[in-house]
Amino acid sequence: MNDKGELTKEVSVDLKNHISYAEDSVVSKTLVNEKTGTLTLFAFDAGQGLSEHTAPFDAIVQILDGVAEITIGGRKISTKTGELIIMPANISHALYASQKFKMLLTMIRA
Repeated sequence: MNDKGELTKEVSVDLKNHISYAEDSVVSKTLVNEKTGTLTLFAFDAGQGLSEHTAPFDAIVQILDGVAEITIGGRKISTKTGELIIMPANISHALYASQKFKMLLTMIRA
């Protein structure tokens, strides 16, 4: 990690264990923040979530641990460890943790 807490090139990172759960919280850690895109780790405690919103770019969610309920354009989708889903640009989406989960969010600004 560099002094901003971002990933260092050519260094392997165990993503699942690189962020910890916090009681009654959503924890986030930005790993890469470039004008072309971002990588952000999240850990959601059970009962936590992100309210419905939109983003101007596609967002890719990879579930690292647990099960997430993701709503895209009003449709609820359950995703679990090892699965990936693309949330399309300009379509409303929300995330909810019926149980704890960790995810990697990749935003590509192209």
